[in-house]
Amino acid sequence: MKEKILVVEDERIIACDIKHCLENFGYIVPAIIAYGEQAIAEVEQLQPDLVLMDMMLKGDMNGIQAAELIINSFNIPVVFLTAYSNESTLKKAKETQPFGYILKPFEETQLITTIEIALNKHQQETVIRDELQKEKEMRKLKSRFVSMVSHEFRNPLTAILNSTELLANQSQQLTQNKTDEYIYHIQNSVKHLNQLLNDVLLVGQAEVNQTQFKPAPLDLEKFCEDLVAEFKLIATEKHQIIFKVQGCCIQREENIELSKLPCLDEKLLRHILTNLLSNAIKYSPQGGEIRFDLFCLQGEAIFRIQDRGIGIPQIEQENLFTSFQRGSNVGKIPGHGLGLSIVEQYVELHQGEISLISKEGVGTTVIVTLPLK
Repeated sequence: MKEKILVVEDERIIACDIKHCLENFGYIVPAIIAYGEQAIAEVEQLQPDLVLMDMMLKGDMNGIQAAELIINSFNIPVVFLTAYSNESTLKKAKETQPFGYILKPFEETQLITTIEIALNKHQQETVIRDELQKEKEMRKLKSRFVSMVSHEFRNPLTAILNSTELLANQSQQLTQNKTDEYIYHIQNSVKHLNQLLNDVLLVGQAEVNQTQFKPAPLDLEKFCEDLVAEFKLIATEKHQIIFKVQGCCIQREENIELSKLPCLDEKLLRHILTNLLSNAIKYSPQGGEIRFDLFCLQGEAIFRIQDRGIGIPQIEQENLFTSFQRGSNVGKIPGHGLGLSIVEQYVELHQGEISLISKEGVGTTVIVTLPLK
């Protein structure tokens, strides 16, 4: 589809000639405007791809003033039409940074060529500007990422260093219980570092699109039952994990007495559900029910995980899937804020959706919807 070009020209005959010429070359002319103020209003409503603007319009606002507002407010290229070529007028026009000039009376070839060059130049500038903005955002994200990773590594490394120094310098004075305590702190810190490093690598792979997505037939109900059984072994007695299934996860072929398993990436799905179930337990320090429901409905698998834990403050929920974001109410509960970011990326690889509902002090519900292919 050809571009829309708004013509702003107060000489009616010239305006009609321009409209006729543009339409012969396939361009769309949605309107002809005679006044600068009206041109700004029409640009906002019509959103043309380019504006042909006469410099010397009648009324309170001339074409140069109108062009400046259009370029600054709407980022739409302007090509000036003018019968004046004196230095003073051109100097004022140049300050608005237009995309070209057409002298009246114009030639058809000059008009079309100038417009095509202007459209192409604006398109290239838009692409470059978008790329620069993306690069700027990426640099900012990388800087923040490095800063947060450094901070997260510093705490367990400090704990390891302090514990090893005490063991080395005061081993003779320490009781066996105290020695075991320091060794326990070291082991926990190493586990924390290992988990943090693994999560950082996963985030990095996802950001550069290196995470491999390998869907394969999966007995979804059995997979979830086995996962829940694993969690029941590691969960405390305070927590009750209740798993229920609704619907049939085995797809039936139409007009064929055959059934087939849905195709999902078992490795990525395990990470998604493990993270969500771990969070439900971790952020329910007082215990209680952890409800895990699987719904298989109309070609979709819907996983719902509910807890009655500390919940998430409303104001912080919007950014919770951003790397290193954690609720301000987590206190001393360990974590580094990468889990949900990875989960969201793995859900997107399945072309699925994730949503979260939470209320501080009441609990959290996370719903993951994945298409059953």
